[in-house]
Amino acid sequence: MQYRGLTLDPFQEQAIQALDAGRSALVCAPTGTGKTIVADWMVDRALQRGRQAIYTAPVKALSNQKFRDYVRLHGEDNVGLVTGDLVIRRDAPCLVMTTEILRNMLLGGEELPDLHAVILDEIHFLDDRERGTVWEEVLIYLPKHVQVVGLSATLANLDQFSEWLTNVRERPVEVVVEETRAVPLTFHMFSVDTGLVDRHKYHQRWRKKRHSLGQQEWSGPRGRHRHKQRPSGRRRRPPRRTSHLDAFKAVEEQRLLPMLYFVFSRRDTEECARGLGRLVGRRGLLDHDEAARVATRLDQAQEALPDALDDELASLYSRGIAFHHAGLHVQLKALVEELYEAKLIKALYCTSTFALGINMPARCVVFDGYKMFDGRSFAPLSTRQFMQKAGRAGRRGMDETGHVVMRMDLEEYAEAAPHVRRFLEGRYEPVRSSFNLGFNSIVNLMVQHRPEYIRALVERSFLAWHLSHRADERRARAEELRDEGGRRARAEAARLRKGAARDADRCWNEFQRKVMFLQDIGYLDVDWELAAGASVLQHVQIAEILVTELVLSGLLEDLDGPTLFGVACAVTNELPRSAKRLWRPDGRDRGLLAKLKRIRYSNIVIDAEEITGVQYSWGPDLLHLGRCWAAGDALVDLVDQIESRTDLSGDLITGFRRAKDLLGQLRMVYANDPERAELIHATVRAVTRDEVEVVG
Repeated sequence: MQYRGLTLDPFQEQAIQALDAGRSALVCAPTGTGKTIVADWMVDRALQRGRQAIYTAPVKALSNQKFRDYVRLHGEDNVGLVTGDLVIRRDAPCLVMTTEILRNMLLGGEELPDLHAVILDEIHFLDDRERGTVWEEVLIYLPKHVQVVGLSATLANLDQFSEWLTNVRERPVEVVVEETRAVPLTFHMFSVDTGLVDRHKYHQRWRKKRHSLGQQEWSGPRGRHRHKQRPSGRRRRPPRRTSHLDAFKAVEEQRLLPMLYFVFSRRDTEECARGLGRLVGRRGLLDHDEAARVATRLDQAQEALPDALDDELASLYSRGIAFHHAGLHVQLKALVEELYEAKLIKALYCTSTFALGINMPARCVVFDGYKMFDGRSFAPLSTRQFMQKAGRAGRRGMDETGHVVMRMDLEEYAEAAPHVRRFLEGRYEPVRSSFNLGFNSIVNLMVQHRPEYIRALVERSFLAWHLSHRADERRARAEELRDEGGRRARAEAARLRKGAARDADRCWNEFQRKVMFLQDIGYLDVDWELAAGASVLQHVQIAEILVTELVLSGLLEDLDGPTLFGVACAVTNELPRSAKRLWRPDGRDRGLLAKLKRIRYSNIVIDAEEITGVQYSWGPDLLHLGRCWAAGDALVDLVDQIESRTDLSGDLITGFRRAKDLLGQLRMVYANDPERAELIHATVRAVTRDEVEVVG
């Protein structure tokens, strides 16, 4: 079967045939195998039939990338983009948007009579602790006639997930699984002791070294090597740690460039890239023609980005070296991605953000470790996270195999071994429901539907489905125990029946608990009628209770536009703890921040955090920075006011965009106050400039 000049793989053909027959499809395949071709076919089919298709992605960067791809395929008039930042051709037949935007449209009761299909990229995101509920809400609220294309990495509980998906959509769902990559992966371990070897040889070398040194000398604190005193009284020199430069030399020697090198801190991406720049010196990693192409592009970029693209970065890029992380200036990120896609970056040090959906493979992927910060602590990567990054190795049509390297000293291996084994054996984690309706969703459901209908919706969640099945299992076991008789069996049966009852009603009880909280704080009355607080909540989705309390306090009503934007920044974002401000807040700001802080840490807000399990942000320094941006200050001037070891440009831009999203919600809150609504609208226009306005 051919599509757009490509011969389809069997799994792509299976999915397309199912969609052509009117079924939905869940496509599970490793990174880099071509899942998105199925989505592209679905969009084509909808447009051919004069219908509408919506493509959703978990992050704005992916939405923006897919928007550009579809504009090239279908023309500008046929493709629109809807994110918190931008609305472009809202009525186009093909719409690209973040998953939250689609949820909001469905939750708000927006009619979509021509909607034929919805593509949910990274559908396994529904187990994300903070945002996963959005994916479930979309699947629950979507009209039944709409075909769904779910794209996912491999899931351990695929049968369970697909059974729920069939149940919630009330139509057949074709499950399509592809386990074979078009470009197979070869895994290596690397240390200065072993060189570049497979895990079996590495393991043998580890055992041999451990045996030769003896267990007592080997097993120091945290698994580190202990260094005995020599007879002369001198300590043995500790073994040299394997560095990223050692790994690079091995990769280059084996001619495995270009290389993606994953590290798990922003600071390390920058320091590693600079270290490699010093190592290669003037020779660089590009040939003469490539260097000339980069020089031409950098000349253009330096005119457009005189403040962001400094001489040091230009020097790195000109030698085929770069770094990429979420804090990087948004236009520098775009430039790095452009150069990398053009094969003009040969060594890219990056964090996990580069792995998420961006179609930019390498010949070799290197891991600097097996742990990453999960928002709370450093924890081992899940198999899904590891393979999402490892799957970038191997360029289809260019490489016979993709190479994946783990940099690891022998002394680290004892602790890491079970995780490495899990990665390489492909033992994927199950997708678990993170269903946790926000107060905004609850209020909007209450406005539109009766309690019995809301309960039916809540009990169609993946979490409720799982709990219902567990309750059935407990009841069945209780019946078995009852038949067995005996005092102990009867007691256990009673315990199981109670557990089954809790499971069966848990999701609805959690919904009611949140409703009672809203009633207790005066946002709702006992008959579910909306008081002032709930009326505000209808429009607020970011830091819901905190922002609602700020509105109800009247604190926002007398603020000018720039200060209001600064407040929005302060309650939606935080600077890294290591960043230090280089200014002293004036008396006006200190007074305002004191009032904001009292509300931020009030009992109502703290209780809301406890009930939902969601922690609100608090970044007081962003009040000043947000006001400066709204007043017209340049990004480079704001960055100069912060002392940081890494580039924070991207963090500020992300923060300003999120604050701008909040202002859009506040504009709806103040819709009945035309003067206030216009001031907010003018502020949104003022902050939507330069880097904040860039589609990327």
